Amino acid sequence: MMKTYKQLTYEQRCQIFVLKKIGNTQQEIADAVGVSQSAISREFNRNTGRRGYRYKQAQNLCESRRLDGIKTIKMTQVMIDLIKSKLQIKWSPEQISRWLREEKGVRINHETIYQHIQADKKSGGTLYNFLRGKGKAYQHRSKSQAGRGHIKNRVSID
Repeated sequence: MMKTYKQLTYEQRCQIFVLKKIGNTQQEIADAVGVSQSAISREFNRNTGRRGYRYKQAQNLCESRRLDGIKTIKMTQVMIDLIKSKLQIKWSPEQISRWLREEKGVRINHETIYQHIQADKKSGGTLYNFLRGKGKAYQHRSKSQAGRGHIKNRVSID
């Protein structure tokens, strides 16, 4: 059975702060809080500021990272129109993603653009027609008849 990922709560961060303050090791803190030692290490690496680890600062940093990652905020109508215009001139989602990051300072993963194109296709849209492969799934060589290692009409030596 695989464990599901759970973010640290505000209360856990308070507990981590107090345990670190009294000098416990990362492993002791992890055991007391009920998470892995690597989760504690990651928490300290991500959320330690100039004045050390502080629980309020850690919570604020966590919340701001979470807001930065929300796709719906990034995929505004203006952004969708911009992506559509680039798709119409045969840019790939990878090129669009890189251009948005370098020129506009907006980080949208190419997978998010592909997902938007798929959602558009399901709702009857035509954005997928602008993709170079017309949105078709890539067929691996092993699944096709012709290709390396396959001789047409060969006769077995058995």
